[in-house]
Amino acid sequence: MATLHSSARPAGPVVIYPARKNVPSHERAVHHALATRIAALHGRQFGGIHDGAAASADTYYIPTGTIVGVDMARGIGIETEDDLFGAVVPHAFIATKAISHPLVRHDAAAPEGWSKAFSEAVRDATLRGLTAFTMVDAREAGRRLLEAGPIRIKPVLATGGRGQTVVQSADELDTALQDLASDELTSCGVVLEENLDQVVTYSVGQVRVAGLVASYWGTQRLTPDNAGEAVYGGSDLCVVRGGFDALLALELDPPVRKAVEQGRIFDNAASLHYAGLLASRRNYDIAQGIDPQGQPRSGVLEQSWRIGGASGAEVVALESFAADPALNVVRASTVELYGPAQHAPEGACVTFRGVDEDVGFITKFVMAGRYGNT
Repeated sequence: MATLHSSARPAGPVVIYPARKNVPSHERAVHHALATRIAALHGRQFGGIHDGAAASADTYYIPTGTIVGVDMARGIGIETEDDLFGAVVPHAFIATKAISHPLVRHDAAAPEGWSKAFSEAVRDATLRGLTAFTMVDAREAGRRLLEAGPIRIKPVLATGGRGQTVVQSADELDTALQDLASDELTSCGVVLEENLDQVVTYSVGQVRVAGLVASYWGTQRLTPDNAGEAVYGGSDLCVVRGGFDALLALELDPPVRKAVEQGRIFDNAASLHYAGLLASRRNYDIAQGIDPQGQPRSGVLEQSWRIGGASGAEVVALESFAADPALNVVRASTVELYGPAQHAPEGACVTFRGVDEDVGFITKFVMAGRYGNT
């Protein structure tokens, strides 16, 4: 992992870099709100959205998505983790859940830059699964995994569990695979993974901003949206000043400790085996549940290295640490509520309230509170 430097240098603006298309208005509003707060942490001015012109000296970027291409990042002045809140990857597939699992065979098709060593390094930190980049390999991988029970087919570009299918037979597998876009399969791959029951999902992560380092574990909550469907409703984090070692020094319940250890293994392996990766924001989803044989299983599902749903909580935790050097642990939360009747409580920082073109009326806010000193 690259090391942040705290030495003084000319402070350029903080800008949002539009690395992702079709960002909904409620996310754009949150990006602006957090960019303003990150700028304050740096002692810089928020300069709005990067317009593609040549960057001024020492510009700090907040990409809306993971930036693909080391040379492209360098072309706008991103050289180290000091230069952005988010990540740069040398190849697009590295930013997806495709890297979580090995290939079906040693000679199976894979894109340029694929690391077999990474897959081996995270074997004990992930669920049982395989990644494929051709239809033939996907069918072979699925049939092999089905020998142990139902499996989950996961398109790697989908988020929030969207587009996933659970199959229990070879016929169901073939039907599900027919829905995959061939160009996406070739360039990004598909994940086939054991299906768990009674699943609990933890978030484990780390952020590095303005010389501050914070690591955390947390859980996600569901809430009814405007159509009554259960959707993501925010994250509750326990955030510690320092790295993963500081997080593991807390008194953690065994399932939480397991999740943190697996997140750290995945994080270390990504930095070691994917040269060119820069990530000042690192977040990992870890699922724990029961496999088809009735055995407990735990493993990293995927990584998120761009500004995300928990980033509001990450930023307010950093603000708390910056304001009180003696503070070592805080609780921080992001909350999303649907409908005009829902309101943020007193003391919350509202990042969006209004009608979004995709989800309707939504209120989004963040809160932080003292957890204790360790």
